[in-house]
Amino acid sequence: MRPLKTLKKLYDEESHIVIQEKSSPPRVLFYGEDFLLEDVPVGTRIIYPRPPLEPVPNLKAAIRYAINHPEEMEPLHALLTPGMKVTIALDDISLPLPPMRTPDVRQKVLEIVLELLADSGVDDVHIIIANALHRRMTDGELKRCVGDAIFNEFHPDRFYNHDAEDPDGIVEMERTAQNEVVAINKRAADSDLLIYVNINLVPMDGGHKSVGTGLTNYASLRAHHNPQTIRDTSSYMEPGTSALHRSTERIGRVIDKNLKVFHIETVLNNRAFDGQLDWLMKKEEDFTEFDRMKFHATKYALSKMPRPMKRKMFHSIPAAYEVIGVFAGATEPTHQKTLELSWKQYSVPVDGQSDIVIFGMPYISPYNVNSILNPLLVQVMACGYLHNLNRGVPLLKKGGVIIITHPAYDEFDPEHHAPYIEFFNRLLPETRDAMILSHKYEEEFARNPSYVHLYRKGNSYHGAHPFYMWYWGENGRQHAGKIICAGAENNHVPALLGWDRTDTLSEAIEEARGFMGRNASISMVKIPPILQTEVRL
Repeated sequence: MRPLKTLKKLYDEESHIVIQEKSSPPRVLFYGEDFLLEDVPVGTRIIYPRPPLEPVPNLKAAIRYAINHPEEMEPLHALLTPGMKVTIALDDISLPLPPMRTPDVRQKVLEIVLELLADSGVDDVHIIIANALHRRMTDGELKRCVGDAIFNEFHPDRFYNHDAEDPDGIVEMERTAQNEVVAINKRAADSDLLIYVNINLVPMDGGHKSVGTGLTNYASLRAHHNPQTIRDTSSYMEPGTSALHRSTERIGRVIDKNLKVFHIETVLNNRAFDGQLDWLMKKEEDFTEFDRMKFHATKYALSKMPRPMKRKMFHSIPAAYEVIGVFAGATEPTHQKTLELSWKQYSVPVDGQSDIVIFGMPYISPYNVNSILNPLLVQVMACGYLHNLNRGVPLLKKGGVIIITHPAYDEFDPEHHAPYIEFFNRLLPETRDAMILSHKYEEEFARNPSYVHLYRKGNSYHGAHPFYMWYWGENGRQHAGKIICAGAENNHVPALLGWDRTDTLSEAIEEARGFMGRNASISMVKIPPILQTEVRL
């Protein structure tokens, strides 16, 4: 980090860095379903996302071009013959965040692909949501994803959620050289062609992680959804250095060896907000008077709403994401093009690590769409996703302090997160050690008949899923010397998570400086929109 030689604001157009100076405006931070307006100390480095890249000028043309000019495969039309069996798999509701404005890009891809299949005499077509151990999408969510016409034609017999617990719906292929289980949805495995339609919001998504993770079962996920693999993963956003991705790649290559898979990957820009929330896409220095009015009006309105109403409002605001690239073909060369474009949108160069890193915690994660960001999800966002939004080394120095702003509600959605409630209230009081939790309790929850039933017949995450949420925070917990939750409305949630709490951000910064030293360097990461740091040492 460059030394602050004067109180003059320093702004680097390329890296989107602002150094806080005495006369700088206060900073806007997410605080659950509310916003904070906070002053931060002089010298704090504010890291902003890159501006949204321009969308493709004609999305339908881009989709058609990609499937007609695929990477290291024949064009899609050349793979089709009358009477063949085709399965199309789609990413589930965990992408993108927030859900995008309709028509969803998955609908646009499906409309073109289904027309091509019909023209080629392919009638045996199923569409499967690749939800793995995530909750089943509701009928309303399915319809929103693909549009009324496709939903009405295919649902429920030929458009449905994957069921990882269906004893007759999963087949195993040969194992990897490391003895990892390779299991896949039986309908997909029996197909002459599997088409995977993917959304890439961050570089963690896509590639071999799509089929081998989305259409599999608990036995296969155990190969990489475990504490040791997470500890060995430098960043989820850099597949080349990720033990998680190395495992999914080994599994994916076995799948590609035994099944013809045609990937269609779509890359989104980071235009998460527009309209009345367009000020969230700007630096505070660039706010107009109208932007400030909209901010204060929003903040005031939220202060008068009960919490369920605030949640409903935020979850009802679709994102303004636009498609910036479409690629198709064989798994690895297709995904490489996706990664390059994704890094171009999201990677922000930063000079040096920081002793203290501040994150405003938004209301949404991949696992609480139309639901509550419960304590385990706050934890995985802080220690898992936000901490891992980097390429290369983390933004936080080893042993440094993470500060998040969130009320840390002691609230759970019993319909969506049933096993989370028992995990949080029964297991965490005993131990926070991920290895002990894994060996002692994971299989008990995964095999629990009640949790299996709620996963298969209801809309609950699988019994193993809260363990994954704890594991995915593992390297953040191992890396940080202290985590502070600023503004937590209670003491026991941060205490169970192993965090400190303060009433205000200012108090959290003072505590962090007491831990790291008065001259500790501070960075604040303005998320959302999404960014990932690329630290230059």
